[in-house]
Amino acid sequence: MTKVISKLYPTYDRAAQAVRELETAGVPHKDISIVSNNSDSWYSDSGTTKRVDRDRDGVDDRAEGAGAGAGIGAGIGGAAGLLAGLGLLAIPGVGPVVAAGWLVATAAGAAAGAAAGGIVGALTQAGVSDEDAQVYAEGVRRGGTLVTARVNDSDATRLEALLDRSSLRTSDVRRSYDKSGWKGFDPNAKPYSADEVRQYRSTWQ
Repeated sequence: MTKVISKLYPTYDRAAQAVRELETAGVPHKDISIVSNNSDSWYSDSGTTKRVDRDRDGVDDRAEGAGAGAGIGAGIGGAAGLLAGLGLLAIPGVGPVVAAGWLVATAAGAAAGAAAGGIVGALTQAGVSDEDAQVYAEGVRRGGTLVTARVNDSDATRLEALLDRSSLRTSDVRRSYDKSGWKGFDPNAKPYSADEVRQYRSTWQ
């Protein structure tokens, strides 16, 4: 029996590190997915990332993080693994995303059929509760990155703990959304702007 585990991360680099850890733990690439908001165009059409200098020190942040294994470039530049297959996709209510993995095809199909905005439909179809799927979809809409993996039941607890190390706590995220009057993911909502995405990420980091 398999189980689907999903975790939300405030930034792509933290999610990419989680993906690499899953791969190291033996989870096949075909059973992992990543969906990351690209409203600020950090990932370009050519499959490369743009210069990232959030701390304005004149040095690309990805180069600084690569030594610690957490740089954006470290994942995209790899010759193997899920992250080498990243591509661009537009999801209703979310906007432009960078994504790879099995969930992407399901989400694209759900989006084409107008099934709950793509991500929600794909997650619930895979067995994720509607309540959590709504939070995950909204999290990606606002600027987050979602990692989802299909794992053996016997490994689920161990692998979920691995993902928990740098992920956002779903209950905390839901509580924050609820306080702002959020009622659920709306596939017809206007995607977040680049500035709104940056604000979201800085709040949760």
